[in-house]
Amino acid sequence: MRRLAFAAAPYTPLILFTLISLTFSVNTDKNCASAIEAQRTRPNVILIVVDDMGWMDLSCQGSDYYKTPNIDRIAEEGLRFTNGYAACAVCSPTRAALQTGRYPARIGVTDWIRSLFQRGNLGTPEKNPTEYVGGRNRKLLCPPNPFWMEHDEVTLAEALGSNGYKTAYIGKWHLGDEAWYPPGQGYDENRGGCDYGQPPSYFDPYNQPKHRHPMIRAGIPSLPGRKPGEFLTHREADEAVQLIRQWKDEPFFINLGHYAVHTPIQAIDEVAAKYKQEGKSDVNAKYAAMVESIDDSTKQILETLRELHLDDRTMIIFTSDNGGLDNGGRPTENAPLRSGKGYAYEGGIRVPFLVRWPGQIKPGTRSNTPVCSIDVFPTILDAAGVQAPKDREIDGLSLMPLLKSGGQTPLDRDELIWHFPHYRHAPGPYSILRKGNWKLIQFDEGISELYDLEKDLEESNNLAEQEPDKVQMMKDRLSAILESIDAKRPIANPDFAD
Repeated sequence: MRRLAFAAAPYTPLILFTLISLTFSVNTDKNCASAIEAQRTRPNVILIVVDDMGWMDLSCQGSDYYKTPNIDRIAEEGLRFTNGYAACAVCSPTRAALQTGRYPARIGVTDWIRSLFQRGNLGTPEKNPTEYVGGRNRKLLCPPNPFWMEHDEVTLAEALGSNGYKTAYIGKWHLGDEAWYPPGQGYDENRGGCDYGQPPSYFDPYNQPKHRHPMIRAGIPSLPGRKPGEFLTHREADEAVQLIRQWKDEPFFINLGHYAVHTPIQAIDEVAAKYKQEGKSDVNAKYAAMVESIDDSTKQILETLRELHLDDRTMIIFTSDNGGLDNGGRPTENAPLRSGKGYAYEGGIRVPFLVRWPGQIKPGTRSNTPVCSIDVFPTILDAAGVQAPKDREIDGLSLMPLLKSGGQTPLDRDELIWHFPHYRHAPGPYSILRKGNWKLIQFDEGISELYDLEKDLEESNNLAEQEPDKVQMMKDRLSAILESIDAKRPIANPDFAD
């Protein structure tokens, strides 16, 4: 625009005022239009987190039992990570990592959080517990797990919401008592997020009418019943679609945390009947029907995005909070991975990890780069053009360079860690370091296990005795990382009675 030559032009004060006003108006209109356009073109993000979905629970992952054509579309039209990991083998720590981009050990949430109704008469204390716990029959005392993720953590909703995004949480939250439900952690909308680790029932009104606790008798907070018998996963999908339609003209972030496929294993009978076959139990068939309900939900979301012409403006990330629950193949089977939910082996921590963003990610690509729940936070912020908090360490890395390069750009990282300082399975509390293709499981009672995942995905050949130098090197590195993030570690129990 030409500058006004106030000194040289023979304009009267009235003409000058009029010209200045018009110039200001034109500039303001252009600025407003640019701001509106920038707002409209900022990407939407949908983060789908399934509860307890195993690495082999999708047909795109290699299953010939589960039928997931719509989830497979995310992989076919985007990128599939073959080395995708949950930040923990149980749920709450991974959920904290997804919200913050920080290791559970740094946050202090290292086990699943006990709901209010599971704590007897304790109620909600003023502060999270700090006293170590353990009995005389345990060699170690363990740090207590908190009852909530602290408010001073910065969540995805807080980071995006303060930068013009509408934010919603749908489904399982499991990160604390009522004051720490999604609205207390920055979410504009909450549809079913509470302290439950599992739903009372998968059928509307989602309650257990004879339960001793009034909360369970009432159902799921902020998700009241509406159609008796409606399956919960389908209801969650409807909530997501309603918000997508409501927010179609402004950038939004929806975290869809399905309660499925966690126990109780319940399903629509007609759907489960399709999966009954020789060698598969009724529990297997019901679980497969629950997986199909997740696929139904995904189909509804994809169709809505296409209908509203939001495909190219929406990134979808699909993953799970831990590995599949595998008790001898019931309700699911993680093979070739060893073991399942709650365990230090690959079956407990390796999960589906799919990302779709038409126009930004080359369709049908695959990456063997190890990625983790901690990477979701920085990836979403990077995609949205939002700066990560500067006042804290973010452990995850943005995957955007890798996603946009079709999986070719390497990450500036060759190691990931896990920390579970609690007794759950023998031989007790453990930490893990994956460095390159090597994986060290260090149990706090002194046992080391070392696996070469490239040659031994099944973790059937413990190389600790053959590779003592590598074990020591990895132990030292693991200890250094845990110390650097102020991880709480088990200590010797002075009252242990052998």
